Parts: sequence; C-alpha cells; structure tokens
Amino acid sequence: MTAGDSTLPSSQPRPQLSLLTMFRLGLFQMGLGIMSILTLGILNRVMIKELAIPATIAAGTIAMHQFVAPARLWFGQLSDAKPIGSYHRTGYIWIGSLLFTLASFLAVQVMWQLGASTATGWSGLSTLWTILLGLVFMLYGFALSASSTPFAALLVDVTDEDNRSKVVGVVWSMLMVGIVIGAILGSRLLPQPIGSTCQELGSSDLTLLRSAVDRLFVIIPAIVFGLGLLATIGVEKKYSRFTDRSSLVEREDQITLSRALRVLTASPQTGLFFTFLLFMTISLFMQDAVMESYGGQVFGMCVSDTTQLNAFWGTGTLLGISLSGFAIVPRLGKKQTARLGCIMVGLCLILVIAAGFTANPKFLQYGLLIFGFASGVTTTGAISLMLDLTAAETAGTFIGAWGLAQALARALATVLGGAVLDIGKLLFTNLTLAYGLVFGIQAIGMFTAVWLLNRVNINEFRTNTKAAIAAVMEGELD
Repeated sequence: MTAGDSTLPSSQPRPQLSLLTMFRLGLFQMGLGIMSILTLGILNRVMIKELAIPATIAAGTIAMHQFVAPARLWFGQLSDAKPIGSYHRTGYIWIGSLLFTLASFLAVQVMWQLGASTATGWSGLSTLWTILLGLVFMLYGFALSASSTPFAALLVDVTDEDNRSKVVGVVWSMLMVGIVIGAILGSRLLPQPIGSTCQELGSSDLTLLRSAVDRLFVIIPAIVFGLGLLATIGVEKKYSRFTDRSSLVEREDQITLSRALRVLTASPQTGLFFTFLLFMTISLFMQDAVMESYGGQVFGMCVSDTTQLNAFWGTGTLLGISLSGFAIVPRLGKKQTARLGCIMVGLCLILVIAAGFTANPKFLQYGLLIFGFASGVTTTGAISLMLDLTAAETAGTFIGAWGLAQALARALATVLGGAVLDIGKLLFTNLTLAYGLVFGIQAIGMFTAVWLLNRVNINEFRTNTKAAIAAVMEGELD
C-alpha cells in the first residue's frame, strides 16, 4: 500500500463523505467557476468590444488554454502512478492551482499590450503580442490540467456508485455558485454606467477600466488559490478508496502511460462517449465567446451589465444541477437525464435567438436563466455518466480522457463562437442574425449529441475494460 493513500488499513471500510465535506470539495470547483468568468466573461468582452480586437483572435488566444488539453491525459496518468508527497491527487491540485492563478494575471498584462499595439491599426508588433498571449493561455491551460484532472479523479476515489450523483450535484453546483459570485464581483469591481447609459471609452475611461481589471485579477486569483487549499486538505488521506479498489496497487511500475492508454482504448464505447462529450460541450459553450458582446452590441448593455448575464445563466445552472443530482438522476437514471438535458438546451437556444429580435435585456436575462437550468440538467447527467465510465485502477487516465474531450470541445467552442460570429457579420447586416447563426449551430450540435448518446452502452464498456485491465495485470495486452 502506498504511503499517501491512507493511514487506515485496507480492510477497514472508508467513511462516507458527509454533506459538509461534499460542499468543502465544491470550493475547488467554485474557484474554477470564478476564474472562468475572469477569462471568458471579462477578458473576452474587453478584447472584442473595448479594445476592438477581432472576435476570432480574441477567442482564439483564450482558447489556447483548452488546446493543450492532451496534457490532461498525462497528468491523470501521472496522478495514478506517481504520488507527490505520498498523495496521488492533492499535490497536483495544489501546485496546479498556484500556477494557473499566477498565469491569469500575466495574461491580463499581455492583453493590455496587445490592445495598445492595435490602437492605430494592426502591425507586426500586434502579431507578436497575440502569439505571446496565446502562449500565456497555454501555460494557464497546462496548470489547469494539472489541478482539475487529479481533482476529478479524487472524486472517483472518495465516492461509491450510490452517492456519486449527489457528490456531482453538490460539487458542480458550487461551480455555478462560483460563476454567479464571479459575475457579481466582476460587475461590482468594474466601472459602472453613468445614469442609464454606458460610459464612453475615451483614454481616461480605458485607464479606469484597466485599473479595475488589474485589481480584479490580483484579488480574485488569490482567493481562488485559498479555496483550492481549503477544499482538499485532508480529504484524500481520510476518504480515498484508491488503494482498496486498485488491483494494480504495489505494481505502479505497470501503470505506464502506454498501458493505461491500452485500457482506455479497449472498448469502442470509450470513443463513442468521447465523441458525445465533444458535441455536447461544443454545443453547450459556443456562446461563451460571444454572449457578453451580444449583450453589448445587440442590447446596448454596459460591461458591468453583460458580466451579470453570467449570474442569470449560473443561477439557472445551479438550480438544474441541484435538482438533477438529488431528484432527476435517481428517478430517470444518468443516461436519460443527460438526454433530457440535451433536448432542453437545444430548445432554449431558440429563446436566446428570439430575445435578440426584441432587443429587451430582460428577455435575454430570463432566457439565459432557463438555458442555464437546461445546462445544469445536461451537466449532471453527463458527469455522473462520465464517472461511471471510469475504471478505478486507471481513474486518472480515464478522467484525463473525458477532460481531454471536454477541454478540446471548449477550445473549439470558443474559437467557433468567435469565427461563426465574424462569418455571420459578413453574411448579415443585422447583428441579431449574425449572433443567431452562432446559437442556431449550437442547437443543431446538441441534437446530434442526443443521437450519439442513444448509442452509448455502459455494460459493454465495463465488460471490455475489465478484460483489458486483467490483460494488463498478466502483461499480455499487445
């Protein structure tokens, strides 16, 4: 038995997670929710509208933190096989959290330089700053992978099948709480409108905005790092079942990346679920890159107001996740819950398009509230199913694979959102139609995800994976 898996003997049952511990674990996800608002909600909006950087470039640089997603597989396998300070997951979570919070502040400083270089038109210097910004977001992505993948694997380690959907409901609800908190903090700390109109962004106002954003990216990342420490300290030692479950324990030399990948590819269901996650996630998050600018350009909303749009979406998602984890999944099952959520999301995107033709901010806010609820149902069903489609012996590797699918999809969603918007602006003079093209493609993708989900077979996955693990144990998997 490895030193860090527990001080309890393997014959002694591990304690069940208390509700308080579930919420404590959720603090890590809450921090990630806050950080997502800082990057996609605030930086993306400032680059596109205030700094007038093309949407494709703005979205593309931010998406670089998702394009390094293959690192999730490596970090997941590493956390399976190579403990840090005698713990399989905790060390990776803490180190990664420190690095991605530091990288976020660095990204802001590069963004201002990029904006300054484009003030009089695009130049070679602008290209260099764009490349550097992309590299900083790649660093951010590596650090995020190093922390979030071991964290998801930790959730597998500390839960059983009968309480997993509740843990998912609590932990991912906290992610939404983080998004709402991030939106509120961002709204309060950014420049407010004067009366009922937004401030004109002359040089003095841009200086004011820069000061506010810089302050935001000092205070919030420090809080997020503290939340990560508080969320995970002592949890792995007390609750992890990694040692008890893994037939490869004491044989960590066998959990090489190549062998873990062979287990990963043993079932065709793995690839099918991977593809489902791609379509579902792209269709769920394409609007991330354009929603704030949608509010600004179509509805005439200010920076602080468009930041609050995330609070409506996050509140709806929080309600959807909470209800799903404790009521819908136990009644319908994980697969049916995910299917229901996908259909609801596709229909809700039509509401978001319709809101644009009214130009009424309230309509958009309520539409996002309902869209968030549907997203919460989808998220709970898909994540619960994802954790079931995970082998205990190589949990980090499987979680890395699912994280890879989601991260690649988030990256593609961010880039596609910006690129489709630019195409829409070329095709249509009406901005509502241009943005509607983005949301319409999302709806089509979500219905495609439903078709893929119908072909997922959990029993087939489990049978094939168990056989592959047995072959690895015998050293006969060619």
